[in-house]
Amino acid sequence: MINFPNAKINLGLHITAKRNDGFHELETCMIPIPLFDALEMIPSKKMIFDTTGLPIPGDSKDNLITKAYQLLKKDFNDIPPLHIHLHKNIPMGAGLGGGSADAAFALTLMNNLFDLYLDDWMLEEYAAQLGSDCALFIENLPKIATGRGEILTPTDVNLKDDYLVLVKPPIHIGTKEAYAGVKPNAPAVILQEVLKDKSTWKEQLVNDFEKSIFPNHPSLPQIKAQLYEMGAYYAAMSGSGSTVFGLFSEKPELTKWPSEHIVFECIV
Repeated sequence: MINFPNAKINLGLHITAKRNDGFHELETCMIPIPLFDALEMIPSKKMIFDTTGLPIPGDSKDNLITKAYQLLKKDFNDIPPLHIHLHKNIPMGAGLGGGSADAAFALTLMNNLFDLYLDDWMLEEYAAQLGSDCALFIENLPKIATGRGEILTPTDVNLKDDYLVLVKPPIHIGTKEAYAGVKPNAPAVILQEVLKDKSTWKEQLVNDFEKSIFPNHPSLPQIKAQLYEMGAYYAAMSGSGSTVFGLFSEKPELTKWPSEHIVFECIV
């Protein structure tokens, strides 16, 4: 059985407080986008996890897909070993949620493959144990995320027929670097209110990570400025980076980006 985990972008991201458990309280709007990995699972005599596409660093036992399998296996002991194959297309360390999506889609795939009959809310509880934004990808709809990212509220933000351009330079930003320079603050605006009017996004819709990450990686604000020059009505870094995206009311005339940049464009 196969499915296709998709990426997301963040519209605004406020880091509001440091939690006692070491995580941060945040507020953001996450929007699923049509940039996909491919995930296949087949019952097997022994556990196999292999990948193609973009290289994935680290040991396979630490991959969130493997952890998703172990999480369900603990409660559903009759789940057999699996041959899991992931074709990786969503860049890592990019703020696009690819690893989180892979984990959530792994839960959904096993739920369907083995007739576990888990409702979405149950799958979201499992997903939240794997990562802060994993639960988004269970219903896979635009949501306002609060808490450490696992508290999800539906939103009517509509980007239908808008044009999206993603640009990822050859920079990997890990969680440690992303949070190192963050200073939690109460947001200056109410995110849900700002999201109602796209004409205010350029001035009021802020990703707090940009304050600490942009000075360390000057190419990122340069990409953001270029997207605005192309006519974006909004441009920002997604999540903790290093992807910068632009949203356009109509298809822009694309610029020529350096060959080492990963560029993706689509209608949302």
